[in-house]
Amino acid sequence: MSEEKILPTHRDYISALATGLEVLSAFTAEHREMTLSQVAERMGIDRAKARRFLLTLHSLGFIRREGRIFALTPKVLSLGQAYTASNDYLAVVEHYLKAITQELGESASLGKLDGHSVVYVARSPASHRLMSINITTGTRLPAPYTSMGRVLAAHLDDPEQAAWIIDAALEAHTQNSLTTVSELKEELDKVKHQGFSIVDQELEEGLRSVAVPVFSGKGKLLGAMNISTNASRVSVETLTGKCLPVLQDAAKQIQTDTL
Repeated sequence: MSEEKILPTHRDYISALATGLEVLSAFTAEHREMTLSQVAERMGIDRAKARRFLLTLHSLGFIRREGRIFALTPKVLSLGQAYTASNDYLAVVEHYLKAITQELGESASLGKLDGHSVVYVARSPASHRLMSINITTGTRLPAPYTSMGRVLAAHLDDPEQAAWIIDAALEAHTQNSLTTVSELKEELDKVKHQGFSIVDQELEEGLRSVAVPVFSGKGKLLGAMNISTNASRVSVETLTGKCLPVLQDAAKQIQTDTL
């Protein structure tokens, strides 16, 4: 089980730091450039407070300003580079993700669980686009409706998983989406038992994927690795019979190479 997090009311919690990081996170693919008022509205804070944070981040080089418009600078990437540099296994994973894409012609990714989101930390994209949004390193998707998210949630300790399921925001993204706690619990039990997850058009119509857990040579869960396909091109049978074995073999190789 992960270490217990302190609450915002704890004396060691630095609210200014938390808000500053949240301001950076407010900029997304849909909100690449914003005015001060727009940032304040997305953050749920007043304009004066938003202004102070934006100007501070601008001074540090994380935000650029052009008149009334604010946007992130490339310096933000340094935060992600620090994560990559401190996780040497990612270079190994990326090698096998590229090999999967080369062999199958499909996108392959590694994801980590962050609350109820799965975060893409490594990716090898295929030439064809699968989703309405562009998936890149750092993209976050609702974990209950992704194969990687289900694999990772299936490996949570029982008490942690029970709380995770109860707090999950379940909604019908498509007509195939599960929508009840009991369905999610049953699905996670199935995933843990069989060692992989297949999600068939539950997050977006036409998107089908399979994922497996990835462990280090010391048995540490590094994340979940998936192959994403288009449902019109790849059947569930092909995903299970052809793609899954390639994914499982790559996971074994990663485990061997990260002793």
